Amino acid sequence: MNIKTITGISIIVIFLVVGFFSFSESKIEYSNFEKASENHRTCQVKGTWVKDKDAKFDANTNEFIFYMKDENNSEVKVILAGARPNNFEMAESVVAKGKMKDGNFHAKEVLTKCPSKYEGKGEDVKKSGI
Repeated sequence: MNIKTITGISIIVIFLVVGFFSFSESKIEYSNFEKASENHRTCQVKGTWVKDKDAKFDANTNEFIFYMKDENNSEVKVILAGARPNNFEMAESVVAKGKMKDGNFHAKEVLTKCPSKYEGKGEDVKKSGI
């Protein structure tokens, strides 16, 4: 084999290895707080915001802190690196992406699911005869 063939094969192998690791890093599984504390990997936890507890933005550390219950009813303090997500107060459910550390969930991103303005109310449907 000549040098061009070896160089070409080497470049292809390098791209395949980099692509594999990039894909495995971007694949984030859904979990709950218990599993997240066991595996120490980045995961997504779906749950609800505990509105009875304090939710605040700390300007000194640039963190939004709130409490969340996962689908197993486990309650954990969530520390989001960044500002409060849009429509947080109206959220029906919350998905936090991050890792468990020192008993708290450190989120890189928090997504909110708000009630849809396009969904009709049950009474409206009954009145219309549908």
